[in-house]
This record gives sequence, structure tokens and C-alpha cells, in this order.
Amino acid sequence: MLNTNTRTVFEPEHELFRDQVRKFLKQAAVPHLDRWEAEGIVDRDFWLACGEAGLLCPTVPEAYGGLGTDYRYNAIIDEELSYIGCSAGVVLQSDVAVDYLVDYASQELRERWLPPMISGEAISAIAMTEPGTGSDLQGIKTTARRDGSDYIVNGSKTYITNGQHADIIIVVAKTSEEGGAKGTSLILVEADRPGFARGRNLDKIGQHAADTSELFFEDVRVPACNILGEEHAGFRYLMERLPQERLSIAVCAQAAAQRALDEAVEYTKGRKAFGTTIFNMQNTRFSLAEMATGLQVGWAHLDWALSRHIRGELNAVEASAAKLYHSELQGKCCDAALQLFGGAGYMNEYMIARMWRDARVTRIFGGTSEIMKEIVGRSL
Repeated sequence: MLNTNTRTVFEPEHELFRDQVRKFLKQAAVPHLDRWEAEGIVDRDFWLACGEAGLLCPTVPEAYGGLGTDYRYNAIIDEELSYIGCSAGVVLQSDVAVDYLVDYASQELRERWLPPMISGEAISAIAMTEPGTGSDLQGIKTTARRDGSDYIVNGSKTYITNGQHADIIIVVAKTSEEGGAKGTSLILVEADRPGFARGRNLDKIGQHAADTSELFFEDVRVPACNILGEEHAGFRYLMERLPQERLSIAVCAQAAAQRALDEAVEYTKGRKAFGTTIFNMQNTRFSLAEMATGLQVGWAHLDWALSRHIRGELNAVEASAAKLYHSELQGKCCDAALQLFGGAGYMNEYMIARMWRDARVTRIFGGTSEIMKEIVGRSL
């Protein structure tokens, strides 16, 4: 269990909410984690249960059925999900996708889709990455050509979280022939439209329970009112929302890193070798001490970043630095913890093996560590 006694960003009401989240996940998620991992997807029933418990899209205004909270409530949900090792795509829905609708969608689209996103009846995805385009969003090839009162969408996307379940997909597409960031728009595509198809549920190294898919668009006709915000302004909108997405990854990474340390402490105190516990060996204590020190710094930094974000002050450089630091810390802690497990750490029956596999992608998605360094470096 995460120790929040020294946290500085949360108030008593947040701790009450955290207690509710923990109780819910203990009942609704923990017993099913292994099955979800084996099946490669989380039950839709879990989404509905999250909605009923008020754990989806809590920042959405009350007018649409949300709680109207600040981002701290999202952070609590993210931390608790990550700590138990649950890679369900609810974080993507609550922290990333939903804000594109709240901030940029028409009133009609908000009224149509926000309530079911909050209840768990509708699952969302955001389709950025393409087979030949990763971190370079300016190089996308998917197009949305205007045809009267419609757009016709053509292209393909890959590595899309919630791709198998998604009822709506926010598609990043070119609406102009201009190169670079110019001419990029965000188009909402409903999954039941003719011409849309899902590919296979991709076989990943880790985060097996998070369905991740290829998506295909072949002459998919959507009404022009499905555009989010202004035409050709999509890249700007993506840049405006990326700081929260990267902070969300940092939040999850920090909680997972803490779980890795906690697993290592428990195991080394119970495992004996050469007449004593592994914990009593100096090398073990030094390794654990390094992890604990990094985590102490990490929690203080995370609360600083969260405080700035809820005041609207966290900028793109700071968010990139947070994503860089916490995802790298997660990788280091999971690797060091697995080493302390010895051969047992390589066995899938131990939680640390799953955490080690799951950790690898956080240095890639949301912008690679190299891209984060470039963003921070350019600011100096």
C-alpha cells in the first residue's frame, strides 16, 4: 500500500477518496489481474464498475455527469492502479482523451459522448501513431478530405491503446496538403462507421492487459461537425494537452517504482542465503537505499509538479522533465528490484517480473526519453 503520510499536494478529502479507490480496486481489479493478463484485455464490466464508482473522467464538469474535480483525483486513481500493476486503459480515457472533447468538441458531441465515457458505457482511444510515424507527429499520413458536409478519412494507425474496445476514436489526420504541423486536425470517428476496421490485438512485451491495436480507415465518412476545434489546428491542440499526458505517465511510473521497492524489501527480508536473509547483506541494503533515495526525491518532485499543474502553471518543458525523470526511475527501480529476486525474479509467477516488463514502455510512449531530453535541452 502506498504510504501518503509525507505527501504535500493532497488534502484530507483526497485521502478519503484514495481509500475508496483502494477498496474498489481490491475487489474489482486485483482478483482479475492474472486473467486479464492472460486474455490480453480488460473486461468491459470493469469499465462499467469504474464508472459506477466515479473513477472515470472525474474532472469533467458536473453538467455532463462528471465530478468536476481537479486533476489530483485523476492522480490518485492513476497511482493506485499503477501500484497494483493494472494496465487498464482507463488512465488514457480520463487523463488524455476526454479533455479533447471537453475543451474542443461541439456542444452536441459533448452531450452525446461525455456521459457514457463517465459511466464506462463508451470507451475512447486517441489515434496518433502510424506504422511509419512515431514521436514525429508532424509526419502523419492519414488524411481527412472534406467532401461537402463530411470528411472522408483514409489511413492506418498502430499501437493504439483501447483499440479493441474503443467506441470512439480521436483521429489525428491531415486536412490540408501543407507539410509539417500545418493542416493537422482532430476528427472524432465512431467505431460503427462503414470503412473502419480493427486489426489484431498486438502482442506486446508487457502491459498485456492493455489492449493495443492497429486501426484502419478506408473511406470512412464522418460529418464535418465531428471535428474537434478548428480545422488545421490539431497539432496545436495536441501540444496543449501533452503536458498533462506526460505528467500522467510520470504519476504512474512513480507509483510503479514504489511498488518495485516494496516488493524487493518484502522478498529480501524473507529469503535466506548463506545463513542470513538477503536483506542483511550490505549489497542488498545499498541497492535498496539507492532505490529509496530516488523515490524520496521522486515523490517530492511529483507533488511539486502536481501542484503546478492544478494551478495551471506546469509548462511543456517541466512536464517533459517529469516524464523523463519518473519513467527512467521506474526502469531503474524495477531492474534493481528484479536483480535482488535472483532467478525468482525471472519467473512470471512473481509480480516483479510483470512490473519489469510493463516498465519498459514508459520510456517510449508519450514521447521517448530522447525526445524529452531534446525538449528540455532546447529550453536551456
